[in-house]
Amino acid sequence: MKMKKLAQLMLCGATALSMAACSSSAPKTTETESTSDKVTVWAWDETFNIKAVEEAKAVYAKENPDVEIEVVTMSQDDIVQKLNTSLSSGKVDGLPNIVLIEDYRIPGYLQSYPDAFEDLTSIVNEEDFMSYKFAVNKIDDKIYGVPFDSGVTGLFYRTDYFEEAGFTAEDMKNITWSEYIEMGKKVKEVTGHDMLTMDPSDLGLIRMMLQSADSWYLAEDGKTVTLADNEVLKKAMETYKDIFNSGFTKQVADWDSFVSAFQNGDVATVPSGCWIASSITKAEDLSGKWAIAEFPRLDDVKDSKNASSIGGGGWYVIKGVPGNEQAIEFLSKTFASNDELMDQLAKDISLVSTLKSAANTETYKEGVPFFSDEPIFENFSKWASEVQPVNYGLHTYTIEDILTEAGQAYVQGGDLDKALDQAQQQAEGAVAY
Repeated sequence: MKMKKLAQLMLCGATALSMAACSSSAPKTTETESTSDKVTVWAWDETFNIKAVEEAKAVYAKENPDVEIEVVTMSQDDIVQKLNTSLSSGKVDGLPNIVLIEDYRIPGYLQSYPDAFEDLTSIVNEEDFMSYKFAVNKIDDKIYGVPFDSGVTGLFYRTDYFEEAGFTAEDMKNITWSEYIEMGKKVKEVTGHDMLTMDPSDLGLIRMMLQSADSWYLAEDGKTVTLADNEVLKKAMETYKDIFNSGFTKQVADWDSFVSAFQNGDVATVPSGCWIASSITKAEDLSGKWAIAEFPRLDDVKDSKNASSIGGGGWYVIKGVPGNEQAIEFLSKTFASNDELMDQLAKDISLVSTLKSAANTETYKEGVPFFSDEPIFENFSKWASEVQPVNYGLHTYTIEDILTEAGQAYVQGGDLDKALDQAQQQAEGAVAY
């Protein structure tokens, strides 16, 4: 999945995931012939995920010209709805062999429908991929997904604005959020530009802060709500409020205004996933004026690192659909192992792969002129190796709907402990079944 859009992350909604989580029944697949000359793949985003599958299809066809790979473009919302409906009913008729599923969603499917997906342990070597991916696609000793894109974070920043404010590239390394805030005040004072955009209804920044410190809305079991008395969450909320009240934020309300803010030069930084690079580079006149540093870490939080993740997904094979043997082989020969494919996708769609060996390819070592000739793929690959594994559990979106309201109350002057206590109670009620 490519989570190229924070809006998609937030708008896909808690309802659909709750539907997936509320049923514990596995699909009743019929005994069908597993072989077929056709493999169907569902994914979203023509400019990223679909292009990746098409390139993989071309690679696979060189040695397997007789196997038809049908690539179907569908919105993520529609994929979620169709999966929920089919898996809840126990029928796989009309479903594809392979489906792209977002990392935040797959734990819900794997726990609610433990027999719905093929075991891919035989084609996925855990040591070959970034370790944090296996917090979501693995149950016990079985691996059910082929990790795809990385959502590793970075701090994209305008070099010209920071230089004008007196900061160097060295100053951007290994920073904390308090240091970021002080820089932002200086950048605003000297250049007049805001430091970043903020959407009060979007908790993406909180999510990134949490994972940077090996924490989440849920306990390690992926089920127990941990909002109240969660010291990392409290620190993240306090930091969020400090940023919001700093005087250097530009408020936005949707994806388009978020993108236009940095493409038009309104803001100096974009703390986000690596996938935002494709939107930043569309402003071709700004080539050479952007660079990327590590994601800031939380102050005074022992486990916080200058690395986190937002978004990302993997490829999953649905049981009972004719053609699964070919589907598994297709993934084995492409996304599960092919460095040359990863290298090509880095060129074509700026993919930051979670396959570790991709870092050894030519493209990953090259400097990128737009980003001040930095080897951004190599850097992102290094930072991805430092991302801490977090079990997102079943309820990320359900909890965020509740926590968003609590966060807004706190930012507007409410008591944080009280807000989180109330959110805890509401969340426990919402996820209990």
